[in-house]
Amino acid sequence: MQSQGKIVVASQHYPPDPSTTAAIMAEIACRVAVDHEVIVLSGSPGELPASQTGPGKPRVIAIKNRMAGKAALVRRGASELLFAARTFFALIRELRAGDVVVTVTAPFMLPYAVAAAARCKGARSALIMHDLFPDVLVMAEILKPGSFVTRTMRAANSLMFHALNAVITIGRDAERPLLSYSGMTRNKIRFIPNWATLVPAARPLAPDNPFRKALSARFIVGLSGNLGFTHDPEIVFEAARLLKDEADIHFLLSGWGIGFKRLKQLQAEANLPNVSFVARVADAELEAFLAAANLWIIPYRKNVAGVSVPSRFYNLLAVGRPVALVSEPEAEAALTVVENGLGWVVTPGRADQLADAIRAASRCDAAAMAERAVKAAARFDQTTAMNAYAGLIDELLRNPDLTEQR
Repeated sequence: MQSQGKIVVASQHYPPDPSTTAAIMAEIACRVAVDHEVIVLSGSPGELPASQTGPGKPRVIAIKNRMAGKAALVRRGASELLFAARTFFALIRELRAGDVVVTVTAPFMLPYAVAAAARCKGARSALIMHDLFPDVLVMAEILKPGSFVTRTMRAANSLMFHALNAVITIGRDAERPLLSYSGMTRNKIRFIPNWATLVPAARPLAPDNPFRKALSARFIVGLSGNLGFTHDPEIVFEAARLLKDEADIHFLLSGWGIGFKRLKQLQAEANLPNVSFVARVADAELEAFLAAANLWIIPYRKNVAGVSVPSRFYNLLAVGRPVALVSEPEAEAALTVVENGLGWVVTPGRADQLADAIRAASRCDAAAMAERAVKAAARFDQTTAMNAYAGLIDELLRNPDLTEQR
């Protein structure tokens, strides 16, 4: 039996958008729809997959949206502001007192609109914290810590966090920066990590792997996915430069974003013999691609702890591969690597350390590390995460003030 209050999911990214955020929000919406009426306000036009339509599935309402490229900051900001405004008015139409609205931090102006609309309508609101703004922009050196824009955004955040009923973090390291805001209390924070989308099982290093067979090197170092403002492409390329005379080691790179544009520019200038690029890998080929490398790199800039968590991390573990993570040791992924013996944590900006980690990985006991990686991936289970989201939403439906319950 469904409860009287309905659930509204507001997200710019939703299927058929192929992004990780879209997949996560769709999984949450479909799981919650098992027990409640769910409406999705989506900024991604197009036909939904058959698995997400029909009885017992969310009802999707398209919000007009025009996304500019990440490098076009002014146009992107204007389009995101317009999307947030349209979502606000859609929520004013759809929400009733007692409803719950769930959103995510992409685009960064959307949570303000969601929190305001929920407060206006007497609904409850929850934010899934994938990236913390403006902190992530300060870390990427796009904003200065004491600038007017930074101070304005932090003041707006304090108001937003006060209005929100719950904030879901995907990393333990997010609690400290969140609590630096006056509107945030520890009782509102819930830690629900992301999950592996691939079945945890060690994949063999097959010589006929379509991504591996064209390479003669024994040890393949992989880099995959979106490289945005929080990532450091230069440390990867400099490590490749330091290892260019070691014929057994080769870098296999595939992805998109401003960071990959920089990597391709660097390779065009240097033409390193130990670096290869492949086109963006389709979802159907992802498992084979991840199984092609012996080691995967996740290259963050400094000061990433608490403001961003790599979603790709869990699938790398699921295929039984160690990682070389460029990050502060207190970041969520770094904690998981060290706690479970899953690879190496490298100081941001230290290409020499990254090169040393790759050399060490090429000599380590791969079977033992693969076993630990798969075991760790199995703990980051989708069913466990979905049940946690469903439990939190039920809690908000019963009592919006989580501080009274904990």
